Amino acid sequence: MNASNSSRWSRGKRLKVSLPIFIILMGIMVSISNLTAVPWKTEPTGQSIATLTSNTSVTFSGAGTTLGHKGDFQVVSRHVTIAVRRPSTSEVQNIRVNVREPVGATGKRPAMVFMHGAGYGTSDNSFGDVAHDLASAGFVTAVPDKPVWSTNDVTRDYPGSAKAYDQVIGYLRGMGTVNADEVGIYATSESTWISPYLLTLDRRIAFQILLSPMVYSPRESLGFFIAQDFTLVGANNGYQSIVRRVFHTDSSLFELSNLDIAVQLKASYSIPTFVAYGSKDVMTAQVEGIRKIVDMAHEAGNHDITVRSYMVANHVLRLGDEANAGTQLSDNYITDVIDWSVGETRHLTQSSERVAGSAIYQSIAVPVELKSNRVLTVYGLILHVAMVLMLAAAGAIALVALSMKIHHVLRHRGPVLAFLHGFGSSLLALTVITLASLVLFAAGLGQVIVAVVKLAWGGAPAADPGMMYWSWPVVQFVSTLVLWAWSRVLTRVFEEASERGIAHMPPRRGAIGDVVSGREPVVAATRLGRVLFWVTAVAMMHVLLFFAFWGVFIY
Repeated sequence: MNASNSSRWSRGKRLKVSLPIFIILMGIMVSISNLTAVPWKTEPTGQSIATLTSNTSVTFSGAGTTLGHKGDFQVVSRHVTIAVRRPSTSEVQNIRVNVREPVGATGKRPAMVFMHGAGYGTSDNSFGDVAHDLASAGFVTAVPDKPVWSTNDVTRDYPGSAKAYDQVIGYLRGMGTVNADEVGIYATSESTWISPYLLTLDRRIAFQILLSPMVYSPRESLGFFIAQDFTLVGANNGYQSIVRRVFHTDSSLFELSNLDIAVQLKASYSIPTFVAYGSKDVMTAQVEGIRKIVDMAHEAGNHDITVRSYMVANHVLRLGDEANAGTQLSDNYITDVIDWSVGETRHLTQSSERVAGSAIYQSIAVPVELKSNRVLTVYGLILHVAMVLMLAAAGAIALVALSMKIHHVLRHRGPVLAFLHGFGSSLLALTVITLASLVLFAAGLGQVIVAVVKLAWGGAPAADPGMMYWSWPVVQFVSTLVLWAWSRVLTRVFEEASERGIAHMPPRRGAIGDVVSGREPVVAATRLGRVLFWVTAVAMMHVLLFFAFWGVFIY
C-alpha cells in the first residue's frame, strides 16, 4: 500500500539524508584516488651537460692511411637468408639479411651489423642510407630483418634477439672479405636493450655505435619518456596520474618480464662506443644516460667513449617528422659515424673532443623509484573487468527493455519498465552524463597519446592543447555533480523504502518481501524495471570507481 502524499519527506529532511550519503560517497572516491596514488618526482630538474665545441667532427691524430670516405667505392648489395632460433622456445625464423659490400676494395674489410629499434623493421626498409654510405667508405654492412619470432611489442625476447644478431655477426666473420676482429654493431633505441646481452655473449665485438640509447630499464625509460612528453604536449597534470599508475603495474602477473629486464650489464659499454643523441629527442634521458654510460664504461676499464649531440635532430637523428618519407638524417651525422668507425678500426688516437655538438639537456629526472605494485595491479584489474562486465550487463538489459517496449507499443500493451517517482528519468540522465564523462575522459587521453606519438616522431606540439588540457577538470567537476545526484536518488529510494516499512527497526513484517516481489514497489512496478535500475546504477558506480582509480578525485 502506497503512503499518502502528506507523509512525504520535506526538502529539508531529504537534504539532511542526502548530504551524509554524498559525503560518504565522496569520501570513498577521494580515498581510493589517494590510496592508488603513486609518488613520483616529475618536477623539472633542468639537468644539462655543456659541450666544449659545437663542431661534431671526429678526428684522429696520425691518421695517415684510412679506409676511405663516403663515396670512395661503388656498393653492391645481395640478400642471404639465415635461420635464427629462439633459445627459449626453439622457434625458428628465417630472416633475410641485406649485405652491402664495397666494390674493388682490397684486403679484409671491417664490418658492421645493424640492430633494429621498435617495430618490425626489415632488411630492405631500415638503415638503407647509413648502411650504403658505410659500405661506400669500405665497410661490409649487414641489415637483417628484425628477429621477432612470434613475439610482439611487449613480449620481445631481448636475450634471444642478441643470439640472433650474433648469428649475423658470425656470418660476416665467415666471409673471406671481412676482418673477423673488426666487426662492430650499430644499435638504435630499443635495440640498445639488446646490445648489452650481445656484448656479454660475444666479447669479440670490436666497437659499437649507439643511436639514442635507452640506458635504463624499460620501466624507467618508458616512464621517463611518457611523463616528459605528457608535459611537453600540454596535457593537464591530472593525466600524469595515469602514467604513474600504469608504470607501477606488476607485469609479471601477465607473464611479461620485459619492463624490469636488466639492461645495465657489466659488458654494456666495455668496448669503444660512439653515442649519438638529437637535441629534439623527446624519448631519452640524455644527461643521466650519458653519465651512466661513462661511469659504467670506466668501471669496465673502457675510456674510449665519444658523445655527439646533433642540433634539431629527433630520436632517430632525422630532421623533422619521421612519419614522413624521405626525412633526412642530421647534417654531418653519417660523416661523423664513418670517420669514428674508420679511426676505431685503424686503432688511431682520437684528437677531437669526446663530447661535442649542441648542449645536452634533460627536463626531469629518470624515475628510478618506479617499482611494480602487485596490490594496485590486482585491484585495478578486478575493477576494470567488473566495470566492463557491469556495463555490458546494463547494456544488454537495456536492449532487452527497448525491444520489449517496441513490442508492447505495437501490440498496445502496458508499460515495460513502469518506473515510479521519476526514477526512470533520473536513471537515464545520470547514465547519459556518466557515460559522456567516460567518453570525454577517453577522448582527452586519446588526444594526449596521439600528440605524444606525433612528438616522438619529430613533430611539434600544438600551440593550443585543447581537449587534453580542459577535459580533466571537466571530468572532475561532472563526476562530483554525478555523485551529488546519486546521493539525491538514493535518498529518494530510502524515502520510498521507509514509507513501506523497510527502514523501520526492525522492518515491518513482510515489508522486504513485498518490495522485492513487487507487491509494494519502490523504483519500478515491473521486475525488468527494477533489474534495469539496479544493474545500471551499479554499473555507473563502477565507472565512478574507475575515475577514482585513475586519480580523478584528487583535487
